[in-house]
Amino acid sequence: MNKYNYKETEYNTPFIYNRADPQIYRHSDGMYYFTASVPEYDRLILRKSDSIKGLREAEEKIIWRKHSSGKQSIHIWAPELHYLWGKWYIYYAAGDKDDIWAIRPYVLACTGNDPIRDEWIELGQMQAAEEDEFSFLDFSLDATVMLHNGEYYYIWAEKTGTGKKISNLYIARMEAPDKLSTPQELLSKPDYPWERSGFWVNEGPAVLKHNGRIYLTYSASDTGKAYCMGMLSVNETEDILDPNNWSKRITPVLCTDEKKGIFGPGHNSFVKSDDGKKDICVFHARCYDEIEGDPLYDPNRHTMMIEVQWDEKGEPVFDLGKIYRGE
Repeated sequence: MNKYNYKETEYNTPFIYNRADPQIYRHSDGMYYFTASVPEYDRLILRKSDSIKGLREAEEKIIWRKHSSGKQSIHIWAPELHYLWGKWYIYYAAGDKDDIWAIRPYVLACTGNDPIRDEWIELGQMQAAEEDEFSFLDFSLDATVMLHNGEYYYIWAEKTGTGKKISNLYIARMEAPDKLSTPQELLSKPDYPWERSGFWVNEGPAVLKHNGRIYLTYSASDTGKAYCMGMLSVNETEDILDPNNWSKRITPVLCTDEKKGIFGPGHNSFVKSDDGKKDICVFHARCYDEIEGDPLYDPNRHTMMIEVQWDEKGEPVFDLGKIYRGE
């Protein structure tokens, strides 16, 4: 055991402690940026390094803090950094102290070219297309942005229904950093038992491209031991706004491995290794499963990484034994 009170194995030493929903972004100049949810859910942070390994000890800069009241005053979740239309943006979700589950997606814009040093300003809530009567009217979060054939696409999770609501994945084309140009299209809903433990959830989308195919991983079930990753895919020549062109794995691609001491792996992102030759899956997980109270508020979800493997069919394989430490 150690000061973090978990049983150590050769696989479960975190890359960065107490940082959930991690994203590592590699810019065109080769610099790496790290952002994630902090346990207090009260601020947005960035780290910068010229290598993945350097992010572990890099200085962490607070670039924005929650509001004291009203919208964006609680549950600051799952930030992602993106460079779009020649500028830096951060996409994140936030709630309202007076209605804590009124989670909606928001956008920050950097006023300069250095996302660490330059000022960030609020653009407000992400806006739906004019003809879209459904998007962002309920619990909405975990947005990512994908560049495809010269266009940007916004992919996010949103709850629907009444009573015990269901979290689905949606996609739409963007016309601006803070607005969509097409109505939402439903990509995935929790169809299988492994997506329905505790809550019926598809969330946390992340994009990986390889040999003419687009892979979209996502996370499923509640945030405890059952949390896991599923995957969709589509041929890059197909219309990605047509849900019928996407295929879905019927089993999870990454899930708890008790022997390795990794519990509830999920909410991942992808990044290229320093040499540009390897695809790295960056995710969070716990090193134990005995959680008191709501697992959402347990602070010990840590950032971990594995190297993506590719099978004989060219499909990605996510093996918790292939730990990547930025070497």
